Amino acid sequence: QVQLVESGGGSVQAGGSLRLSCAAWGYTYRGYCMGWFRQAPGKEREGVASIDSHGSTIYADSVKDRFTISKDNAKSTLYLQMNSLKTEDTAMYYCAAFGSLSLAPGSFRYWGQGTQVTVSS
Repeated sequence: QVQLVESGGGSVQAGGSLRLSCAAWGYTYRGYCMGWFRQAPGKEREGVASIDSHGSTIYADSVKDRFTISKDNAKSTLYLQMNSLKTEDTAMYYCAAFGSLSLAPGSFRYWGQGTQVTVSS
């Protein structure tokens, strides 16, 4: 059974940084795309960043040059380094696996429970 568990969320002031982690169990970690998504209250879930098995990445325009997605295959862990955070980055952040190099939520099969990120001004 595939399990994804996010951590690292919290409250931070605008301009600050956070690093999210997603620990994965239950499948051969290396061979699949993974991604980070977020959902703010009253809004649809949106793609933030995605990474494939070769390390190729894509980012939403709203987070380019501020967020970095990476993975540690030995630890079966996905990361999202978030710098220069803005109030509009406030959302529940979700890790997803078994997808394609895409920012479309429908491209991914498995999801974690999410970790809340709150950015205050």
